[in-house]
Formats: sequence, C-alpha cells, structure tokens
Amino acid sequence: MASFKSSHQLLLVVVALAVTAGLYVLPKGIVKPKEGKSEMSQQAARTANRDNGAAAPSTTSVEEAAPAGATAAQPHMTMAPAQRKEIDGLLAKYSAEQDPMAKLRVASDLATQYKAVEKFDSAGYYYEQLAVARPGEQTWKRAADSYFEAFSFAATEERQKMLAAKTRELYEKVLKNNPENLDAKTNLGMAYMASDNPVKGVTLLREVLVADPRNENALYNLGLLSIQSNQYDKAVERFRELTKVNPDNINGQFYLGVSLAKTNAKEEAKAAFRKAKSLSTDPALSASVDEQLAQLK
Repeated sequence: MASFKSSHQLLLVVVALAVTAGLYVLPKGIVKPKEGKSEMSQQAARTANRDNGAAAPSTTSVEEAAPAGATAAQPHMTMAPAQRKEIDGLLAKYSAEQDPMAKLRVASDLATQYKAVEKFDSAGYYYEQLAVARPGEQTWKRAADSYFEAFSFAATEERQKMLAAKTRELYEKVLKNNPENLDAKTNLGMAYMASDNPVKGVTLLREVLVADPRNENALYNLGLLSIQSNQYDKAVERFRELTKVNPDNINGQFYLGVSLAKTNAKEEAKAAFRKAKSLSTDPALSASVDEQLAQLK
C-alpha cells in the first residue's frame, strides 16, 4: 500500500504543475517547454546525479559545498557522513574502473546506495547504465521508476519538466518491451502531465482503465487530476470506485472525503475522512483529517 506521505506529495506535484504551467485535464493556455524533448532528456541525464556522479566523481560533497543542508530546489540532499563516505568511494571506483562488467557491478551498488538515501534521480542514472548494458522490460522499468520518484519530489517547474522528460523516455522503452505493463503506462501518463501534451497523459490513464477497470493507480491518479481541474463530481466517481476496489486504500478514502466535501456532501465526506484516519497511524494524515473535519462543522 502506498504511504499517505508519498501520494500526498504526488498531489502537490499535480497542483504545482497546474499553478505553474496552466495544466488542466482539458488544458487551457499551456506553457510549452522552452527546450525540445530530446534536449531536455539529455539535460536530465547530465544533471540527474546531484553529486556529479553522472559525470565524474566530485571530491567535494554536496554537504561540504552547502553545509546548510537541503534547499527547496534540492530536496533529500543530506545524508549521514558514513553514507557520504561510502558513496564517494563508489563514485571514485566507478570512475577508475576499466573492466565493463566490474563497472556495472559498481553502478548497481551506486544505484542501491542512492536509492537508500532518496536521491532518486542519481539512482535512476545508474539503473539506466545497467539497462543500457542489459536492456529489458524490468531493467528499463527500474530506471524509469527511479526517475519517476525524482519527478514526484521535484520542487521547481524546470526540474519537473526535465525529470518528466527523462521519465517518459524510459517508460517508453518499458512499453516497447511490454505494451501491457500497466504500471509503466500509468506513470507515463502522469509524466505527460508535465509536458506540452497533458491530454495524452489523461488518454493513457483512461487506456489503463479500459484494460483493467479496477486498476487502483489509474483510478487514484485520474481522481487527483479531476480534483486539480475542479471536476469534483468526476473525482467522487473515481474515488468511490477506488474505495470499492480497495476499502483500505488510505489515500482513496482521504481524497474521496475531499471530493465529497467540495460537492457539499458533508456527512459522506466526514465518514470518508474518519475511515482514512482509522486506517493510518500517520500523524500528518491525522492532522489533515482533523483540519478537514473542522471545516465541515
């Protein structure tokens, strides 16, 4: 089950995209990227590793360069000194290694370490190196999933677009290997919401539901997009279906409550909020539910 925190972050991404780029399910006045798709994808690959691991190992760590820690534009930048030391050692080893197979083993270790400290774009870069060497549905998906995580946490419009472009590129490779991979298709659809063609993203999500009407990820994301575009009746429909498929889906119950509240179905909204709260011990969720319930009095 996805955590409330990660899915709530995804909603923030959707809302941020709506504010910064004018994205709607039926878009109006979309701000197109200044760069072409290929150029943006190349830039994402070049800048994916925030410790310069995508290029050459840096002798100065991010923490040393910016001792104040993470910034709004660069979340998840801090790590424990022991982790920093281990990654620096692997970066140096990766740069020096001449044997292709040994280099891939180091790349795998780097991807694992970066994922552990939530530097998802850095992990994605090294997973992509492994996929290039051993292409296949699962290797491409592992790289794409990492970039999708990075996209979900991107704090600026520029990084959202850049990482979304890379995410789309890699999920396209997954679907080329297996067009029926619905998880990849769903995430590809969400990545298209940060492009100049968000309608394609909605189309992909709807195609997932045609193939699997009970697909939780597609129902959830279409529900979020309906909220983002103020289509609250449609959001209620999506989240009702989601909570029928899985009554214990915390996020589904919470956003069903949000949607019902917007349609003035206060008692039903309260029930959904309370159900969400009963399913989780997350204090952030509890606080959000309490805030929503207070507004419904």
